[in-house]
Amino acid sequence: MDDLASRQLAGGVLDREDARAVLNTPDDEVFGLVVAAGRLRRAYFGDRVKVNYLVNLKSGLCPEDCTYCSQRLGSSAQILKYSWLSAEETVKQATAGIEGGASRVCLVASGRGPSDRDVDRVAGVVEAVKSAHSGVEVCACLGILKNGQAERLRDAGVDAYNHNLNTSESRYSEICSTHDYEDRVATVEKAKDAGLSPCSGLIVGMGESDDELIDAIFALRDLDSDSIPVNFLMPFEGTPLEGTWELTPLRSLRILALARLACPTKEIRMAGGREMHLRSLQPLALQVANSLFLGDYLTSEGQAAKADLDMIADAGFKVLGADESPHRTDVPVRARGAGTAVAPNA
Repeated sequence: MDDLASRQLAGGVLDREDARAVLNTPDDEVFGLVVAAGRLRRAYFGDRVKVNYLVNLKSGLCPEDCTYCSQRLGSSAQILKYSWLSAEETVKQATAGIEGGASRVCLVASGRGPSDRDVDRVAGVVEAVKSAHSGVEVCACLGILKNGQAERLRDAGVDAYNHNLNTSESRYSEICSTHDYEDRVATVEKAKDAGLSPCSGLIVGMGESDDELIDAIFALRDLDSDSIPVNFLMPFEGTPLEGTWELTPLRSLRILALARLACPTKEIRMAGGREMHLRSLQPLALQVANSLFLGDYLTSEGQAAKADLDMIADAGFKVLGADESPHRTDVPVRARGAGTAVAPNA
């Protein structure tokens, strides 16, 4: 695998045979794979981790039927459901993430795609966020875009647009019937044409084969996505993929390494579901990925923000844009177990 990293550093392009070898790396060689992919991560991103923060502008009640999504049509998942947040509340939520070290705020709204009125609403929210935090990047994720909407968002100060391909073209009809793969590609192209940085990634662990996973990652490479979030399926109760548990920590590492080796210069983000699938190997994944979401996700709780920041520091990395003040962790005083009426932490 080290030879593969050397070829990539010399300008090589990962082919399908090499990609299959990455996904089939024996368990006892996965750490070597991480070292190889880590060479690329360090070459292009050094010791920095880009921290992103999600604000869910509008939650639930989506008319689309994406099988993986807790907000889908027909979902009985017990999630928060609400209409549009006000600009003031959005700024408050964004500020929490920015103060935690986020350099990009991702503004997300459920639905097939925005109306022109929705775009105007989001434009006002973006202007409010940028007014309060002039240096922050804003990524919008509003669904399928119509002509002219990406330009309106750009003019309001949006820096990037997220619309994930999610899986391979051949598998797409198995996870959604209310829109198709081409709709997603077209939206990413609209964002690119408007001068927005394209953010597009995938969800793994939905039953895809190795070849389908390779197809999806190579499609993202061909699309020239600047930022590639790798989401690990969270099988919400009340969705068609409830009870789907296909990933292991080592499989998750292999997938992140494949994304890095296929797209060495791109931001690779270990995104939703990392806590439940990478588990104790999350710090090791930072040797491959150079980006993460801080704290909670759209409809699920994530790892505590402080735990994320501790993990970054403990692994020898620094938050992109953060100051260089020494990291501090206070010593907790035991208040359970022997000598107390509280059960031990066992």
